[in-house]
Amino acid sequence: MKLHFHDQRIMAVVAHPDDAELLCAGTLARAQADGAQTAICVMCQGDKGQPAARIANLAATRRKEMARAARLLGAQLLRADVPDSTLTDNPPTRRKLVGLMRRFRPTLVLAHWPHDYHTDHRAAGHLAEVATWLAASHGQKSRQRPLDRPPALWWMDTLSMQAFEPTLLIGVGPYVDLKRKMLRCHASQITRADDPQFTSLIDLMERQVRMRGTQAGVEAAEAFRPHLAFGRTRAW
Repeated sequence: MKLHFHDQRIMAVVAHPDDAELLCAGTLARAQADGAQTAICVMCQGDKGQPAARIANLAATRRKEMARAARLLGAQLLRADVPDSTLTDNPPTRRKLVGLMRRFRPTLVLAHWPHDYHTDHRAAGHLAEVATWLAASHGQKSRQRPLDRPPALWWMDTLSMQAFEPTLLIGVGPYVDLKRKMLRCHASQITRADDPQFTSLIDLMERQVRMRGTQAGVEAAEAFRPHLAFGRTRAW
């Protein structure tokens, strides 16, 4: 069995600038190879992830890093620019994400598992769940027209696979090197590898895709759980 993404529009809604690279960039790359259009929507600025040698304007640095990574993938980059650790479900942020969804018009959204370890991850997942519904509502006014129907929603794996039982594994073996190159774009975070409170991003990614691949009997995989809710469930 092989899942095809032909004619899909896939939008990853992530909390921080390097989250897509860790959790779903292989799936986005595979979808593009099938003919899909892709976008990465980064909700937070990444301004709190300071390396030991502090960077004066870290948010600006991380904007450049995420733009370089998105260009490597060939994905459209969308930003909400909320400061780190302050992301919440509030009316302005809902409107912003609804507007971004209506601009890109996804048929499938990938988002953080609502029970993930980080407050920004949990908030981003909740906002994605809300916005996938509101973006198709004619009662929600914005400059962009509503989506024709709510997009499907897949929850992404958690870092280190903790407390996440996938029901869908996507083989991404040919795209691990691309994930590695995208992560290297985030130089401000790569330099944090020696921090005892921070894990090497590349090592973390490689261990995770190999383990998920082992579970699926392939070289490497990314893990998801389709959101089985009214209006968001699809046949593939």
